[in-house]
Amino acid sequence: MKIIFFGTSEFAVAPLKALVKAKYDIAAVVTQPDRPAGRKQEPLPSPVKLAALKLGLKIFQPEILEIVSLREIFTKNWKLKIPEADLYIAVSYGQIIPNDILNLPPFGILNLHPSLLPKYRGASPIHAAILSGDAETGVSIIKLDEKLDHGPIITTRNLKMSKLYYKDLHDKLAELGSELLIHTLPDYISGKIKPSPQDDSKATFTKRITKDDGRINWHKSAEEIDRMIRAYHLWPVAWTTMDGKRLKIFESAVLPFSPGEGRSWKRGRIVVEGHKLQIATGAGALEILLLQLEGSRPLPTRDFVNGNPSLSGKILL
Repeated sequence: MKIIFFGTSEFAVAPLKALVKAKYDIAAVVTQPDRPAGRKQEPLPSPVKLAALKLGLKIFQPEILEIVSLREIFTKNWKLKIPEADLYIAVSYGQIIPNDILNLPPFGILNLHPSLLPKYRGASPIHAAILSGDAETGVSIIKLDEKLDHGPIITTRNLKMSKLYYKDLHDKLAELGSELLIHTLPDYISGKIKPSPQDDSKATFTKRITKDDGRINWHKSAEEIDRMIRAYHLWPVAWTTMDGKRLKIFESAVLPFSPGEGRSWKRGRIVVEGHKLQIATGAGALEILLLQLEGSRPLPTRDFVNGNPSLSGKILL
């Protein structure tokens, strides 16, 4: 069984390694071109490219996928010969695969997706599960069709959620998906699995996250804001402003009361008790555990409070 693997982000690294470990023949890896990143905007390879290099796999990095003839893919001004393969597997590739390419491999294209489809189709399913406060999430393997995350379901596996931060949930789902992929492939290839159509009436769509999504609205409940902090702790990082400077919040804990009760206070007001920093919200309060003021480095609350003695009573906007 020869496989071509399409993937770009960190989420796709574990499934690629699992396929190699299971002795599947990876004929090629297709990933996004190196993209500018960091302050210097130097081109950096994708996590999948770095993994593929270490594994000694053949790598293609087309800018645009478009079929021009059987087994030839047009990418800007040149053609690349796609190796013969029985099955394509796509995991967090980051580009729509054209319909003509979907029909190239005899066994089609399988996609590993980090949600229980049809819930949370689109760009940010892991963020959405945290933001919604779901009790469980999971992974799905579908057979790709021409619509986004729409194809028939091969199999799913559930994962119970606690108060996980994005990175922890991301890694758990990547490992769960890798195990499910290796477990499922033999039965799929032998024809024992019959794909089931998704119920489109239950579909929800997630959007691409932007920097502005991280801005905290202190009129929301402490629980909602805590979910934001956990969902965005890698990027864009939940943030607010204090004295005209951006204040990033990386870790928090929900309190069942509002700080300053019995006194004059408002949403976004800081209350300092000892070395604890609490903020009034629309419902309950939020204790801040790790934060970073613009121009400084991330600090535990104790150090931040010691360095800013006049915090109490300030309003975050």
